[in-house]
Amino acid sequence: MTQPINITDSAAAQIEKLLGKAPAGTQGVRLNVKPRGCSGNSYQMEYIKAGEDIAADEAFKQGNATLYIPKLHSWMLFGITIDYAEDEMGNAKFRFKNPNEKGRCGCGESFYVQDKEDEKVSS
Repeated sequence: MTQPINITDSAAAQIEKLLGKAPAGTQGVRLNVKPRGCSGNSYQMEYIKAGEDIAADEAFKQGNATLYIPKLHSWMLFGITIDYAEDEMGNAKFRFKNPNEKGRCGCGESFYVQDKEDEKVSS
């Protein structure tokens, strides 16, 4: 069975590393989707601050790492693989392979998806 959210071992190790350096009281790390860029959405990894409500998030585990995702965005992230890798220039970052993406902007910083209603309209 395919997991709804796939976290690679290297991404899990980086999440653990981030939590080890996080400000006091940090509850975890969240993958959020923010409206930004020319394609409409951007992935954003962020700390969950002390006292922040996580009741509207789903928790996904890989090893000792837990990643939280707002249920509001789960429809557009179902099936995503989250990796952490270094490029040829030595720049390391989280990378997202999302089967729900319908396109990206030219620079690759933002993406868009279509919900079921949009798909019906365009077919």
